[in-house]
Amino acid sequence: MRCLRIQYLHIMNLQLLYCFCFFLLLQLPFSTNGQAYNNVSLGKSLTAASSDLPWTSPSGEFAFGFQQVSNAGYLLAIWFNKIPERTIVWSANRNNLAQRGSTVQLTADGQLVLNNQSGTRIWTRPELGGSGAAYAAMLDTGNFVLAGQANLWQSFDEPTDTLLPSQNLNLGGELIAPFQEKNYSDGRFKLILQTDGNLVMYTTAYPLTTSIFAYFSTQSSIGSGHQLIFNQSGYMYLVATNGTILNPVFSNSVPSQDLYLRATIDYDGVFRQYVYPKTASGGKSWTILPDSIPSNICLIITYSAGRGACGFNSYCRLGDDQRASCRCPYGYTFSDHDDERKGCKKTFISQDCDHPSQEIDSFEIRDMLNTSFPYADYEVFRPVDEDGCRQSCLSDCYCDVATFKDDKCTKKSGPLLNGVTDPSIGDKVLMKVRIANRTAGSSAKKRDPSALIVTGSVLLGSSIFLIVLSLLGVYVFFTRWNRKKQKVIPQHHVMRDMNLQNFTYNEVGVPLDLFTKGY
Repeated sequence: MRCLRIQYLHIMNLQLLYCFCFFLLLQLPFSTNGQAYNNVSLGKSLTAASSDLPWTSPSGEFAFGFQQVSNAGYLLAIWFNKIPERTIVWSANRNNLAQRGSTVQLTADGQLVLNNQSGTRIWTRPELGGSGAAYAAMLDTGNFVLAGQANLWQSFDEPTDTLLPSQNLNLGGELIAPFQEKNYSDGRFKLILQTDGNLVMYTTAYPLTTSIFAYFSTQSSIGSGHQLIFNQSGYMYLVATNGTILNPVFSNSVPSQDLYLRATIDYDGVFRQYVYPKTASGGKSWTILPDSIPSNICLIITYSAGRGACGFNSYCRLGDDQRASCRCPYGYTFSDHDDERKGCKKTFISQDCDHPSQEIDSFEIRDMLNTSFPYADYEVFRPVDEDGCRQSCLSDCYCDVATFKDDKCTKKSGPLLNGVTDPSIGDKVLMKVRIANRTAGSSAKKRDPSALIVTGSVLLGSSIFLIVLSLLGVYVFFTRWNRKKQKVIPQHHVMRDMNLQNFTYNEVGVPLDLFTKGY
C-alpha cells in the first residue's frame, strides 16, 4: 500500500508540473511563422502628423506607421525602431507621399487601406478586396502581415529596395533603388529575379522602371533559378526548385543576436549588405560589409545610350569608402545641384561654327588623366602625336573633347556619355573649354546681335505707335470742340454806352414792299 501511495503522489506531482508548464505556454504570445506579434485589431487606424504611436513588433525593433520625409510629406513605412536613424526598410505608395491628415486603417473586412487627407483611397492591400484577415501584426523579423488562419498578405512579398534576414525574393520579384538617399521614390536602378531564373541588375528608363542595360547577371541560373534566399546568418544565395544552391550572392556571416542586418540596392545602383550594432550608442552608423555588387559600378556600365552610372557630361569616380560619386569636368556645372546624377552642363558658349578659326585663341585644352568618355566618338585618326590631337580639337567647332592614347586621337561631341575616372584607364582626356569662363546665359546676351536688333525694333516701333496715337487723340479732341463752338447761338445784349436796343423785323412792323422798292 505504501508503494502504491508513493506512485500515486509521484503521478500527481507530474500532472501538476505539466499543468503549470501548459499555463506558462498560454501566457506566451501566439506566433506567425514562429514569430511573436502584437495584435492590430480590425478597425484600428493611424493618422499622419498626429500623436498616434506606430504599430511595433513585440521587441520594439521594428515599427509600422507614418514617417515624415523632410518637408515633402509622409511615407507609410516599416523601419528599424531602436536606432536613431530609424532606417526605412519597406514603404507603400512610395512615388506619392501622403500628406498631413492621411490615414491607414485595417478595415472590418481585413483590408489595409491608405487614404489621403481628403479621405480618398490611394493604396490598398490586398488589392482584390477583403482578405478575411482577423488581425494584422508587426513581426520581429520586420515583416508586417495580415493574418487569420494563415498569412493572407505580407510586406515581405512586396519589397521596395531592401531585403531582411528570412525574407526571400521569388520569381518575378524585384527591388527598385530609391531616387536619392532620402528620396524614396523609384530611382534609376533595379534588381530582379526574372521568371527565367536569372538574377539581374538593370539601369532603368527613368522615370519609368523599364529595364535598359544589364550590368550584373548570374547567367548560369537561367532555366533553373527559383528563389533568392537570405538567411538569418547573413548568407544570400540563389537556389533551384529542389533547394540546390546555384549561385552565392553574399557570403558574409553575421551574428544576428548582436547586429541588425539588411541588404539594400542603393540610389547609386549598388547592392550592399549593412550591419548596425544592436547595442549602439550615439555616433554609431551602418557599416558596409565586403563584396558589394558590383564592386565598381563606374566601370561596369558600358551601355552606348542612356545616362550610365552618372548623368550626361559628368564622370563617375569610386571613393575610398567604395561609394561612387558623380563629378563635372572643368568648365561644366551640375544641371541640378540637388540631383548630381542628372548630369552636367557647360558654363560657357560653344565654339562658333561659322567662324571657328577666329575663336581658336578663345579656347584652351584641360587635361584629365585616367579618364574616358566612351560612345560619343565621331572621328578617329592615327598616327598622331598629342599636340596634333589638341590642335585638331581646338580648330574643330564640333569637338567638345578628345581622348589620346598611344598614337590614337578620338574626337567626341556632346552630350558625353558614361564618363569614368579610374587608375585602370590609360586614356588622357583633352577637354576643350573657353578661356573667358562666362556663363552661357550672360555670354549669349552679349554676343547675339540679332537679339539686340529685335529688341530695339520692338521698342522703336512701340514708341512711334504711341506718338501717332497721341497726335490722333489731340486732333479728334480739337475737331469736336470746334464743332460744338460753332453751334452755339450768340446772345444779344443792350449796348450800355449808346442806350441802343435791337429789334426784330416783326417788332418794327415795316412793310416788306418798302424794302423791296428801294426805300
